[in-house]
Order: sequence, then C-alpha cells, then structure tokens
Amino acid sequence: MPAQKTPQSSNDNRPDVPFGALAGTHWIESLNGGTRVLIRPLREEDRAREQAFIERLSPQSRRFRFMDTFKHASPGLLDQLMDVDNLQKVAFVALVHDNGELREVGVSRYSATERDGQCECAVSVADDWHDQALDAVLMRHLISQARKNGFRQMVSLDAVDNESMRDLLSQLGFHGQHDPQDSTQVIHTLDL
Repeated sequence: MPAQKTPQSSNDNRPDVPFGALAGTHWIESLNGGTRVLIRPLREEDRAREQAFIERLSPQSRRFRFMDTFKHASPGLLDQLMDVDNLQKVAFVALVHDNGELREVGVSRYSATERDGQCECAVSVADDWHDQALDAVLMRHLISQARKNGFRQMVSLDAVDNESMRDLLSQLGFHGQHDPQDSTQVIHTLDL
C-alpha cells in the first residue's frame, strides 16, 4: 500500500501533528504500518544529523549508497553532501522523533550531470527502516522535484548486487542495464 502524504502549511501547529509548527516546504507522510515521518529539503543545520545517519548505516548499506567502504564520513564528504541549491543539487531528508530529538532516517538526493537535462540520484534509508517503504516515498518527492526543475532524465548507478535498489527503481519505472564500463555496476534510467 503506498504511503499517504499529508501536505502541511507552514502555520500548522495542531496537536495531532507530531512535529509541531514547521516552516518552509515539508510533508508529513504515513508509511507502511502508519508511522509518520517528516520529509523536507536538507538544510545546513542537518549536517550533524547527516553525519550520524551515515555512521549508523550498516557497512553493506554504506557500500550500496557510496559504492565504497568507510566507517566515518569525512569532512570533505559531508561538505559535498551538504552542498545543495534546490535546483541543480537537491536533497530531501526523512526525520522522526527519537527520545526528544529529530533523527534522520532517510535521504534522497539528485545532482545535475554533465549531460544536459540529466541528473543522477541516490536514496538511502536507515537499516531499521527498510520495511516501511520510506525509500519509495523519498524517491517520489525527488522525481517530482526533478521534473519541476526541468530535468528530462534521472539516472542511478548502483552495485549489481543491490537487489533492493533494483526492485525499488523498477517499481518507480526506471529501466536497468549493465554498465558497459564497469561490470560491477548497473545503470538505472528514468525518462522524466
């Protein structure tokens, strides 16, 4: 069953909204099982959350997301991930309350490639949130934003053994093919 989205106005401070009053673009999404998460554009104040999110990922999840193995996110990697302009580089985070603090449990992002009208995307979800369909919710927001920003094609480069990404992207309408330059990768493509 697809997630239900509840658009929220910036003045929404009803008690039934678990995130209180929020400013700016955001969505409250109900995931599988009814759990609600806040989806919004990544902000500079999310840097520590982004670092903690990456470092909580399992080694396999980090490898699938970054096509590399490491334990700690370097300052350079964090600088790169936090560099968003909401046009050529976009990122959406999924946040939940955890012991009174907002915790990042997922992120989707795209960045323009050198090819005109094309962007490359990625999505990552905390290991304990894999069965909630959060990855699909994040990707749908990302695809919608890419279309609004005038992109005509979205691509994702993924490890051949990343079955969950292959299944997700197939569900979203992407078509996959083996990377002719790297047999360990698959290129998924979606015409927007």
